[in-house]
Amino acid sequence: MKKENQIYLRAAGILVIGILLGWIIFGGDNGQDGETQEVHDHAEAGDQIWTCSMHPQIRQGEPGDCPICGMDLIPLEAGETADDAMGYTMSENAMKLANVETMIVGNKNVEREISLNGKVQIDERNAYSQSTHIPGRIEQIAINFTGERVNRGQTLATIYSPEMVTAQQELLQAARIRESQPELYQAAREKLRNWKIGEATIDQIVSNNAPIERFPVRADVSGVVTEKMVNLGDYVERGMPIYEIADLSKVWVLFDLYERELAAVNVGDTIEFTINSFPGETFEGTVDFIDPLLSGQTRVATARVEIENKGGRLKPEMFASGEVTTTPSETGSQEIVVPKSAVLWTGERSVIYVKENIDGKAHFKMREVTLGSPLGNSYVVLEGLQAGEEIVTNGTFTIDAAVQLSGGRSMMNPDQQPISTGHDHGIEVRDDHLEVEISEKGKQDLKRILNKYLELKDALVNDNFSLATQKVTELNKDLKNQEFPSLISEEKKVWESFQSELTEAVKMISEANSIEGQREGFDELSYTMIGMVKTFQLTDMGLYVQHCPMADDDRGADWLSASSEIRNPYFGDAMLTCGEVKEVIE
Repeated sequence: MKKENQIYLRAAGILVIGILLGWIIFGGDNGQDGETQEVHDHAEAGDQIWTCSMHPQIRQGEPGDCPICGMDLIPLEAGETADDAMGYTMSENAMKLANVETMIVGNKNVEREISLNGKVQIDERNAYSQSTHIPGRIEQIAINFTGERVNRGQTLATIYSPEMVTAQQELLQAARIRESQPELYQAAREKLRNWKIGEATIDQIVSNNAPIERFPVRADVSGVVTEKMVNLGDYVERGMPIYEIADLSKVWVLFDLYERELAAVNVGDTIEFTINSFPGETFEGTVDFIDPLLSGQTRVATARVEIENKGGRLKPEMFASGEVTTTPSETGSQEIVVPKSAVLWTGERSVIYVKENIDGKAHFKMREVTLGSPLGNSYVVLEGLQAGEEIVTNGTFTIDAAVQLSGGRSMMNPDQQPISTGHDHGIEVRDDHLEVEISEKGKQDLKRILNKYLELKDALVNDNFSLATQKVTELNKDLKNQEFPSLISEEKKVWESFQSELTEAVKMISEANSIEGQREGFDELSYTMIGMVKTFQLTDMGLYVQHCPMADDDRGADWLSASSEIRNPYFGDAMLTCGEVKEVIE
């Protein structure tokens, strides 16, 4: 019996060993292949990076939505990397998605159009101070108000002069003895002539043998009274001005020239200008004088244009808006001109991105340039760019952001200091958005911006254009002043991306001249604000993402609200309750 048990045990052991060997030989190999395939798949998945075509600084290891603008993320192609520390390479497809546009620059003659502001002024050569030649008291005033037209020789006022009465009596006494003392008689007449009394009036006094008590003050020139300087009963001295008279048949238009414009405007340039009082009508004149002196307070000089004022239509102090087109220099020198959209300006330097073709792909490098005077929507480039080079004219900021995140030399990183591109230093990637850890004070600063947004939303709900204008101005001020010096480089770039997007949306709203225009910009502002709230975790106040399917021409639009009750900012009273709660942020 014992021997039989040993046989059973030996058979069972052989069976177990056989099963184990079979698993090792067959099952183990299959399992290893499966494990290797799984690891390989994970490796391939982990190697794939997903990014946003509009915000290349967003890098995630899986597909989803951009936490800033909400667009679908796209796979980052292998070629879309920084091939060297000085540039960035993109495929043609990526360029199209990011709406990157380029142009080839060249030398050309430049005609500058400079906008000037000015005023209509009196021609100083035709201004006259009407004074009295006789001392005395104003007995009568014929011209009682400014703006009245007078003609040369017209009586302006009447003066009673005791000194004139005395001088006339001396004349009459000298006339009686003029046969014996002719010199005395001539001296008496000369005294009256010095007071601008005519020979006919003097002969009248002698023939009537009686002094004239009241003398008229007559206009020396024709024109318009621009200032009345005396009143009835005033006593005036000889030579004292009593009226200012100006001939307005010709007037000056004086345009302000700032220091940067002085070299571009010359005597002989033609200025076309408009006057606010005559909409749709254009006037034209030639610069005949430029003030050689610069105002120490305003830092401006003046360019003078003389205009015939037919019918007296142009009034002094009217505002004028003009444009002067300056011709190329006589030497025929040519200059390189680039659109303003091609230039990134930091306040200390100006940069552009130059495109080169490397192995069939677009390679972009940053280039610092020296700018000359602005030409409307363009700049003259003085240094840093050669004719024939291709530059980015649209999407410059997008490329610069991509270069920053790849560690290349960019506008904000000119010294090419390596920066992080991962999800460290308090930055994490959640299912659909980034999360950035900031201080409690930083959160309070951002909540102030959020509250201004909510106040703007309420103004749009109430159809209040003026209040919305006020709130968007306050929001813009807070955005400009908001800085986070405690943030490290990567966290700061996330905030600057939001700050740029919010500022652009706020600008669109502030430039709108109707509440409908404000609502168009509010769409973009809301999407970015929702991303900011999630990224910086401003969730302790409880917010609702609400959606109106009919906004934005039936494409739908979201907004943030502190209440679950629907109050539609895109339509106001017209469709106040249109919408639904899309998401609760808490």
